Amino acid sequence: MAVQLDARPPVAPAPRPTRPGLGNRLSRLDTKYSPYLFIAPFFLLFGVFGAYPLAYTFWVSLHDWDLLGAEHPYIGFDNYTQLLADSDFWHSVVNTLGIFVISTVPQLLAALWLANLLNRQLRARTTWRMAVLIPNVTSTAAVAIVFAVLFGREFGMINWVLDHVGISAIDWKANRFAAWVAISTMVDWRWTGYNALIFLAAMQAIPRDLYESAAIDGAGRARQFWSITVPLLKPTIIFAVIISTIGGLQLFTEPRMFNSGTNAIRGGPLRESQTVTMYMFENAFAPHYNFGYGSAVAWLLFALIAVVAAINVLLLRRLGGGSRKEVSR
Repeated sequence: MAVQLDARPPVAPAPRPTRPGLGNRLSRLDTKYSPYLFIAPFFLLFGVFGAYPLAYTFWVSLHDWDLLGAEHPYIGFDNYTQLLADSDFWHSVVNTLGIFVISTVPQLLAALWLANLLNRQLRARTTWRMAVLIPNVTSTAAVAIVFAVLFGREFGMINWVLDHVGISAIDWKANRFAAWVAISTMVDWRWTGYNALIFLAAMQAIPRDLYESAAIDGAGRARQFWSITVPLLKPTIIFAVIISTIGGLQLFTEPRMFNSGTNAIRGGPLRESQTVTMYMFENAFAPHYNFGYGSAVAWLLFALIAVVAAINVLLLRRLGGGSRKEVSR
């Protein structure tokens, strides 16, 4: 009897799964968790020096916190209720917004124009680019002293020039709008070059082919600037606006140094140029030492900055969208 042999090849046993080695597991852990370790120092520092002081300030604002007193009773939102009815607080808000508008809008426009000039083929370009940053690294106290002399009522150079064109002398410290203009001039002189370098860095990232194509199509420098440079600088412009908003609404050093005297924190005899930060300092420290009330001012200033920054971003996005539609046509 013939025996039929099975022609199928023998089935090889399935390989046993091997456990990953220690090196592979460490490599996977490193890939998965190392990014969190790299960014952890920032969040730790922000938590210690940013989030905790912010939360503690809010807690203090809910108390009648006299720095010279031993007890700090809880009063809820009474500080905020009193602050919203405080005419001096709203006076400082108007001052802050007025100085902010007068200083920030010309500052960013001048920085954009200056960056466009520095982006051209100039002789000693590096020297000019470094020179525009000199006002920013100059001592604020020295800048304030110089501008206080320039805007002096009796012997100031500005009034001397105005007198030669037939305009009577202006009391820059006692006149509210004049004080805004003087302080805004100081702020613009100090920060225009800084913003210009930010815009310049963004301009250098724009491909030159776009300008060459526009030049071939007959577009001049002005047309290229408004149709190519400005739309492509939109993210940088938004960044500069937000930073300028934060700095402008927290303005303290320039108006404080501009107003000399025994009670300069008031921003003049009738609070002509007192900003919100100056009002906060006046209440939180000398001469009132009401730390709870000053903390409430700080939190309302935080809300004001958030609202103004959001409005600026929305306006820029809408204007940017409109400009893109115009260019596409």
